[in-house]
Amino acid sequence: MLSLYPAIEPFSHYHLPMTSGVLTDTQTGESSTVEHQLYIEQCGNPLGIPVVFLHGGPGSGCRPSHRCFFNPKLYHIILFDQRGCGRSRPLGALQQNTTANIIQDMEIIRQHIGIKKWLVFGGSWGTTLALYYAHHFSEQVSGLILRGVFLARQQDIDWVYSKNGAAKIYPDAWNNLVENLPLSQQAQPLSTIYQQLTDENLAVSNAIFNKIQHWEESLIYWQKSLRFNENSKGNLTGNPIKKEDKAAAVIQLYYSLSQCFIAQEPLLEQIDNIRHIPTKIIHGRHDMVCPVEQAWQLKKHWPEAELSIIEMAGHVANEPKIIDALVKATNEFAISC
Repeated sequence: MLSLYPAIEPFSHYHLPMTSGVLTDTQTGESSTVEHQLYIEQCGNPLGIPVVFLHGGPGSGCRPSHRCFFNPKLYHIILFDQRGCGRSRPLGALQQNTTANIIQDMEIIRQHIGIKKWLVFGGSWGTTLALYYAHHFSEQVSGLILRGVFLARQQDIDWVYSKNGAAKIYPDAWNNLVENLPLSQQAQPLSTIYQQLTDENLAVSNAIFNKIQHWEESLIYWQKSLRFNENSKGNLTGNPIKKEDKAAAVIQLYYSLSQCFIAQEPLLEQIDNIRHIPTKIIHGRHDMVCPVEQAWQLKKHWPEAELSIIEMAGHVANEPKIIDALVKATNEFAISC
């Protein structure tokens, strides 16, 4: 079974300013500008096969382990923290933070580095971005590796945030999330949860943040041995809440409330534009965040894509069987190039 490549450090890392935009307050009429500065790092071989890593969330960020899915001798590895995420500035910013903005950022990054085409590697929310980017910029994509497919349909969002989805499998964790919400909101609590999470009252905000983390980790870590480990967020392990973790939660709910800003462009209806792109889909059979039905539907619409359903595996990329499949996929792409 393959494992991650050894830890590596970036040979370049910096912040790249994105184009500022003017925002107008609808009540006061006053205008202001917002500038996103994206954190970017490059690793591996600067003359190697270009690959861009798209992190999950929305709202998460890149980690050192994300560099290690690729042979550093063969790949030029580009990672960046999306708008408002991780080390990008300003942290948690929602202004001009949409899917369309992010894929335009990708184009700016590609052109800035001087890459003609790149392999696009995305996990979870990163698969949504990868598919959306490929639809709009297919000529710049040499291939796709998609792990834990998230199609961003309303039913996919409802799976996580309504009583008729994963709540039926984890009713205890769901009850913990919604038990203190108004009864009328408990079936579809997303809007109320977002309001509480962004409440100026820190006690209210922190309380719902911890409940969100408990709920999501119940889904993410489907094996008991993986749940609530030292990487758990919030106060579940007695650790203080980090501002970047709360910012990530706000961004995730903000996107979920807006159907990830792609309601008018369903991903499954875009396949004809990208079916020529070599694509590998890797999905855990027991993924409770993004059920395998999403990967299956993508394969049905896209017979040319290669789908690997990984038995006894869930959602997270650091499960041994998922790592094995992903590293095998990047190695195979390197051989085919």
